[in-house]
Amino acid sequence: MKKVIKIKAKVAEKKVKQIFIDTDFIRLDAALKLCDAVGSGGIAKMIIQDGEVRVNGEVCVQRGKKLRDGDEFSFDGKYYEVIKK
Repeated sequence: MKKVIKIKAKVAEKKVKQIFIDTDFIRLDAALKLCDAVGSGGIAKMIIQDGEVRVNGEVCVQRGKKLRDGDEFSFDGKYYEVIKK
C-alpha cells in the first residue's frame, strides 16, 4: 500500500517594479541602467551576453532588444515591467 503525503505550499508573489518611459520603446541595456539593476552600460552588456537576463520569460542575449509597453524583464531575482506614460 502506497502512502500519500500531502504538502501545503504557497507560491511566493513576485514583486514587479514598474519602469516608466515616454518613448515607444527602450533598449534592454538602457532599461537595466534606468532601474538601477546595474551600474553601467558595460556591466549591462556583460550580463546580457552571459544570458542572465530574461525578457517576457525567455533568456535574451540581445543588448539592443527593444522593450515596449507591457514587456517584462528580470535579472538577479528582481522583476520589472515597462510602462509607457
